[in-house]
Amino acid sequence: MAAESAPAVAGRPARPRPARARPLSWAWRRPVEAAGRLGQALSRWQTHWAERLGPTLRPWWGRLKPLLATVRPLGWVALAVIALAWPLGRRLGWAELTAAALALTAAWIAALGFVLGRSTYQVTVDVARLRVTVGDKAFGGLTIANIGPRAVLASDFVLPVGRGRASFRAPRLAPGQDHQESFQIPTQRRAVVPLGPVRSSRGDPVGLLRRDLVWSQQLELFVHPATVSLEGSSAGFLKDLEGRPTDTLSSSDVAFHALRDYVMGDDLRHVHWKTSARLGKLMVRQFEETRRSHLVVCLAMDESEWPSPEAFELGVSLAASLGRQALHEDKDLTIRAPGRTLQTGTEQRLLDDFSRLDFGGPQESLEMVAQAAAADAPDASVAVLVAGSNLSGARFHAAARRFPVDVATVLVRVEPGLALGRGAIASSAVLTVGALGDFPRAFRSLGA
Repeated sequence: MAAESAPAVAGRPARPRPARARPLSWAWRRPVEAAGRLGQALSRWQTHWAERLGPTLRPWWGRLKPLLATVRPLGWVALAVIALAWPLGRRLGWAELTAAALALTAAWIAALGFVLGRSTYQVTVDVARLRVTVGDKAFGGLTIANIGPRAVLASDFVLPVGRGRASFRAPRLAPGQDHQESFQIPTQRRAVVPLGPVRSSRGDPVGLLRRDLVWSQQLELFVHPATVSLEGSSAGFLKDLEGRPTDTLSSSDVAFHALRDYVMGDDLRHVHWKTSARLGKLMVRQFEETRRSHLVVCLAMDESEWPSPEAFELGVSLAASLGRQALHEDKDLTIRAPGRTLQTGTEQRLLDDFSRLDFGGPQESLEMVAQAAAADAPDASVAVLVAGSNLSGARFHAAARRFPVDVATVLVRVEPGLALGRGAIASSAVLTVGALGDFPRAFRSLGA
């Protein structure tokens, strides 16, 4: 629209006026509002019928979904060609289209014969041991038996083993006949290896249909870290089964401290009657509170704190060795890793949790791990911090300071191949360990 001109003033040229913005026409608003109302109506209609028909259709969909899952992508393409070729062939009179539709229909009917019917298999996965140590051999067996009254055709079975999969071909089995296969499980690295579930696959040679069935539950094989015995290595340092005294006074414990005047509510069993008779007033025993040795182990898992994955595996073995020794000596134990506290109820649960640790897991620094461990175990007496040689002495010292001053701290620097060494950072002992076999000697030196 051309700009309007202002009235001319004598001696001055006329100046154009800016055009006024016009509001949106009602001719455009009405279709937009109508579309919005239609969308809201459709949404209400969908919600209404979903609430009414959902309980009715859900069981049917649950039955129909497995059937649709048997159709492979090539099968859907064949169905689409059949649906188009039949009417086009008849309408256009093309014999080629009709022949193609007839051939694909026959192939579909033949494919149904390969997947229909019930399979009467009984599949058993037998693993001799579900808990092994790194490097141990682990074998398993698969038994496929036909427990039905009729013979079953040959089928393919797949057993997932960790990230891989083992494939087996079961031949035609007569009633009561079985077929056995054996397999080996890799145990070169610490891990939790899932086994199964076993699946069978039946399908036509063309690949139109395939039926997958699950025959077993999933098992877990725990590959525990290698450990070393520290028996006798902790003497004079961790061996504190009698407890150690504290500055806290208690009215009942094992270490006698002094006598004090009786106060209403004191246990009469702690009255010292001889002294009470001599002084003419009730006197009760006061004890010095003691505590058992409580070992805390902190394991670093940040990739930046370790020189290599092999170093981390060695660190896991060192931490697991400490945990096993503490459990054997019936000490209180807390093992902390980034984001979690490991189970320490039994040795098996402890090693199972060590198997689940993944290198480079939750990104949490050793300082944060130590702080969480100090909160989990306020009565700790010894704290051992395990990390790779990448961690600087300043950061080691910062992590050790997260514990109270009365907690003995040991810093373990780990890197395969390093010579055994011992040093100190402030009041913390520092052990340098390059092999699992050196650890008992290194820890024995702490009690010297």
